[in-house]
Amino acid sequence: MKTLDDLLTEDLAGRTVLVRADLNVPLDSSTITDDGRIRASVPTLRALTGAGAKVVVTAHLGRPKGAPEAKYSLAPVAVRLGELLGADVALADDLVGESAHATVTALQPGRVAMLENVRFDARETSKEQSERSELAAALVELVGSDAAFVSDGFGVVHRKQTSVYDVAQLLPHYAGYLVSEETAVLKKLTTDPARPYLVILGGAKVSDKLGVITALLQSVDRVLIGGGMAYTFLASQGHGVGGSLLQQDMVDTCGALLREHGDKIVLPTDIVIADAFAEDANTRVVAIDAIPDDWQGLDIGPATREAFAALVAEAGTVFWNGPMGVFEMAAFAEGTKAVATAIADSSAFSVVGGGDSAAAVRQLGIDEAGFTHISTGGGASLEYLEGKELPGLTVLESS
Repeated sequence: MKTLDDLLTEDLAGRTVLVRADLNVPLDSSTITDDGRIRASVPTLRALTGAGAKVVVTAHLGRPKGAPEAKYSLAPVAVRLGELLGADVALADDLVGESAHATVTALQPGRVAMLENVRFDARETSKEQSERSELAAALVELVGSDAAFVSDGFGVVHRKQTSVYDVAQLLPHYAGYLVSEETAVLKKLTTDPARPYLVILGGAKVSDKLGVITALLQSVDRVLIGGGMAYTFLASQGHGVGGSLLQQDMVDTCGALLREHGDKIVLPTDIVIADAFAEDANTRVVAIDAIPDDWQGLDIGPATREAFAALVAEAGTVFWNGPMGVFEMAAFAEGTKAVATAIADSSAFSVVGGGDSAAAVRQLGIDEAGFTHISTGGGASLEYLEGKELPGLTVLESS
């Protein structure tokens, strides 16, 4: 796989480079609430502009339905990226239309322009190869056949989409700094990791992480389960979980995993419960077998936090994906904070698997320097660890 450093050995002065970045940040109206992914894109963009390239960025935001939606415009992202780069980032009003062509034509060496949300064009995510190829050809026409392509959006490399996969087949292609770093870190997790190797999984649904749980149980020493998914495991042991999040159709599957790997799976022993899903709800701590029918579990309890932290302290490698509770509400954030703090304070090779976990680290004020790596791509990280082929990486490995 050729990398950005390989591209930088060439004369890039005045040459156009198309960069696929992952700038899918959370917004509150038009306010960016976590700019971590934008900041992660800066090293690659700085390297290219420093070499005199004309840099054209493609990215998506949210889940538009293949047509423009004002709430998913990349306008706030372009502003923030410009602030981080110290130079305005021009934003085209479209992807491959009149505005895009005018924006790219006006772009000066050493500057960055951004195309509007790539998912405003239905061909980006089309299942039809012909439609994706058509859009890829239009993007190449936009930047010129002598352009280069840099893949730097690790959060989308598990998607076989136009701006991730098809464009790379038409232009000389390279892995950006972020994709190279993410891949190297995940490879280390799958190749002789320091022991004990501890995985901490949370979040809402067992079904979302069943594949990675099953795969990791073959190679790790412990899997700690928290968050909403813990209640389906607890239900499989015969515990009543009240109004807690429960995937009834996954109870038998969880039971089978516990029977086969009960020596590796660690579940909560106590729970913070509430009488409503609200910040000001009444709360109390109970054992896992004492959740009232009309209450719901929203965080791991203090005894579980202590037990999880003790296991983290002994670990040589830690991978964490998914919060331990509803961390967005202060009343139910202590479990996630305790786990994050324990990992940050440990000497383990530690990887935060993107998504809500990365957002929690920043929201809860945990020093990011305490972690070996904070991934930008939750879904891509999980699929890599599950052993799936990631199209956006596979295409970069082709000549």
